[in-house]
Amino acid sequence: METPSWFKSSCSDNGGVCVEAAANLIATHGTVPVRDSKNLAGPVLDFPVAAFGHFVSGVKSGKFN
Repeated sequence: METPSWFKSSCSDNGGVCVEAAANLIATHGTVPVRDSKNLAGPVLDFPVAAFGHFVSGVKSGKFN
């Protein structure tokens, strides 16, 4: 079983409100797992690649300000 390789955004301000994603499962699972960086043992949400891509595009464009 392949394990997620977690990373935080380089824009993270380390203020405790971060999420981590694991892009290494895109090719094999077609999903992007996401978790709360404050609760590493907590639940993981798996998003379809397209949905996660739309979310990232929205963040970059300021849609969620």
